[in-house]
Amino acid sequence: MFEKITVGFDGSDPSENALRMACDLAGKYDAEVHISHTPRAETVTFALGAVAGYHVATTMPTAEQVAEAAQKIVAQAKAIAANAGVKNPIVHVGDGEPAQAMLDYARDIGSDLIVTGRRGLGNLSGLVLGSTSQHVAHTARCAHLTVT
Repeated sequence: MFEKITVGFDGSDPSENALRMACDLAGKYDAEVHISHTPRAETVTFALGAVAGYHVATTMPTAEQVAEAAQKIVAQAKAIAANAGVKNPIVHVGDGEPAQAMLDYARDIGSDLIVTGRRGLGNLSGLVLGSTSQHVAHTARCAHLTVT
């Protein structure tokens, strides 16, 4: 039923649940798992944690800090996938707006399912349903599963 599953991952609890669901489905259908992460300057502090010299309220992260945060998030995603039985997920680090980057990637590789968390680390515009999930739900050209 599914051959290629793309899952959005930002390090939040809902995205971890989405990744676990994607891995479970991949195991059932012998599908590839493609993890899509698009770092955002607004959420990079989540991945970096307490970094000496980094002040959340007064400083935007540098490109190097964003890249460092993306690598931490990717490593976290790979560890979760491995624990869920997927040893070699394919990772895509996008740029720009996360939903569009994920949609473009899923289209380019021919995904037949996109899995997202209901609410991630995005901005406040999607309080009930995260704005990334909402955008994907409205514009995906394949099946979309939103996980809580």
